[in-house]
Amino acid sequence: MNIRTTGHRTPSPTPTPSPSPSPSRPGIGQLRAPYAEAVLSHAGRDWLRLNVPGHAAAPGSDLARFFGSRITALDFPPLLDGIDLGPDTPLDTALALAAEAWGARRTWFLTNGASQGNQIASMVAPALGRTLVVQRSVHSSVIDGLVLSGLDAVFVQPSVDPEQGIAHGVTAANVAAALDRTPDAAAVYIVSPSYFGAVADVRAIADTAHAAGVPLIVDEAWGSHFGFHPGLPANALSEGADLVTSSTHKLAGSLTQSAMLHLAEGPFADRLEPLVDRAFRLVQSTSASALLTASLDLARRGLVTDADATGRSVEAADRVRGAVRALGRFTVVSDGFRAFPDIVRADPLRIAIDTRAGGIPGHEARRRLFLDHRVMVEVATDAAVVAAIGAGSVPDTDRFVEALHALPSPLTTGSAAGGDGVMLRLPAPGAAKLTAREAFLSPALVVSAREAVGRISADTLAAYPPGIPNVLPGEVITAEAVRFLRRTAAAPNGHVRGALDLGVTRLRVVA
Repeated sequence: MNIRTTGHRTPSPTPTPSPSPSPSRPGIGQLRAPYAEAVLSHAGRDWLRLNVPGHAAAPGSDLARFFGSRITALDFPPLLDGIDLGPDTPLDTALALAAEAWGARRTWFLTNGASQGNQIASMVAPALGRTLVVQRSVHSSVIDGLVLSGLDAVFVQPSVDPEQGIAHGVTAANVAAALDRTPDAAAVYIVSPSYFGAVADVRAIADTAHAAGVPLIVDEAWGSHFGFHPGLPANALSEGADLVTSSTHKLAGSLTQSAMLHLAEGPFADRLEPLVDRAFRLVQSTSASALLTASLDLARRGLVTDADATGRSVEAADRVRGAVRALGRFTVVSDGFRAFPDIVRADPLRIAIDTRAGGIPGHEARRRLFLDHRVMVEVATDAAVVAAIGAGSVPDTDRFVEALHALPSPLTTGSAAGGDGVMLRLPAPGAAKLTAREAFLSPALVVSAREAVGRISADTLAAYPPGIPNVLPGEVITAEAVRFLRRTAAAPNGHVRGALDLGVTRLRVVA
């Protein structure tokens, strides 16, 4: 099959309010990557290294032979004069440039992913109140943060697409209703964009939170590239968010496990800044990777100084969607976003394809793309596959479209999760009986999945990816949730984070 996507560029028909303004011409400082440059310069000197890491840049080590001596030469520990130790270091400058680029009062570089940022945000919230008003479909790291903080939680249910079996976002009205019944609210915590690229009305939700006297925290893990090209949505900070987790490695180009946490200049900044700084020191490694940190510096420079490259990425994603629409076998998930009042825009760099429309479940499509065509997509559900294009990347879109349309059809028998061809639907959460921390720290016992139904979970259980918890510590385990998790685990590439075994045959419950 010879399918060419050139010429099929079609703008997404999803809701598109006025795009964010084109980034202004970057200041001269943004042309540099001061931390990365300092590390590179340091590595170029003739050092006798008698310090950690243990390889100490040995040219004959297995690491050097396997990955190249440049990697080991750049692998420095923290606390080096002229890099991150002393006044006005290159690291200080890099952090200031990142804050400027994202429009933050202050930015922290994270070397344990956006999960670390979510944990920090959850840990500081108790200083503002006793209850977190939180979107129920947050990443599992936010629930981990609830365990660490001991906060109570009032959950705001997201909209759910029953056909796709995916959760989207929340509306300002939903958040306002939750705040009305939460007099001791500490903050509002939402996710935008979603794993499928659905963007919430952050401005309206921020206004709602601020009217109630609480800050808005946004898990913007999938939106680190927002605001750096007119074809992209505005970032959460510019829409009024107060604290934002940014998973820079996902679509902004830094190395895996590197991320940022941004604090806005606003009414909560003076109170939050020292708390965030102290919590950061609690959970950040004292041996933070110079390679990961340098990659954050370089990713920031690339986003700020080469908007044209990001534009080419948007065009590549548009070509894929245009080709899928033109060929007619599959459908584009974001074309249905208009039906959901919580979605105001879609991230153009996320390409969600409804594969069931083309006769093959998403899990099986992902498996065959990987094995038969050497094409890796980001995630699959029972109904769809999601491809991601990083800002500045222009992959071979023709190859993806051709591989997608070479998938066999129809293919239903025995290939859905659970093997019965029945569509998986997201389970409704069970009733909350304890806080996440109370359940996590309570005496627990392990029982069979059947016996766990009706008991209180001691663990977080999440179909992964995307890592959105289906069962929380403190919630009653339902038969529907057990069925969903076990069928997910049985699917190709299926995995349940927090499960005691691969098949989810046993669960940990509060004794």
